[in-house]
Amino acid sequence: MLTLIAPELESYAADHSTPESSIFSDLVKITHEKTDLPQMQVGRLEGALLRVLVRLTGAQRILEIGTFTGYSALAMAEGLPEDGRLITLDIDEKTNAIAREAWDKSPHGKKIEARLGPAVETIESLEGSFDMVFIDADKGNYTRYWDLVVPKMRAGGLIAVDNVLWSGRVLDPKDDSDRAIVAFNTHAANDTRVDCAMLTVRDGVLLAVKK
Repeated sequence: MLTLIAPELESYAADHSTPESSIFSDLVKITHEKTDLPQMQVGRLEGALLRVLVRLTGAQRILEIGTFTGYSALAMAEGLPEDGRLITLDIDEKTNAIAREAWDKSPHGKKIEARLGPAVETIESLEGSFDMVFIDADKGNYTRYWDLVVPKMRAGGLIAVDNVLWSGRVLDPKDDSDRAIVAFNTHAANDTRVDCAMLTVRDGVLLAVKK
């Protein structure tokens, strides 16, 4: 589990948030069994945060960039109204199959549409507007994803971006991924189209509201 605070505090916070259903706990177990990087999965606390953000914004149309095994998509789908829709993008067929299997077990799974393929191409093909976007994909393309989605957001729409503190390596970047996150964070903070706040939840979550 990626977290910037003591694991026992992270667990305490998660334990005092709305609990996850067995579908989520089963998905966590399967992700650890069947994937090489299970720490990429959004955890209980961030999942609860995303669901609450969906409800707070009254979102009806959400875009997710980076599906992995589907935890975050399902958490957000739980916050959507019955006629809400979430489009989630990824390129990995194996992890997408794990996600679809989990979604099929939930009454909220019908709100999710998975699209496989390069995210940049898919985003360019999508018509706006979106009420909420969650970015949690390849770090080198974060700035590109941002610049593609901001114009597709409605005024007052919310963008959430994961891993923006990058296990603390933003303070001493050494490799390309480190530098990409640092560059993205600067780009987002200087974007006059949005108001930003960076949270220290899990591995860092940037929230931005379009003006």
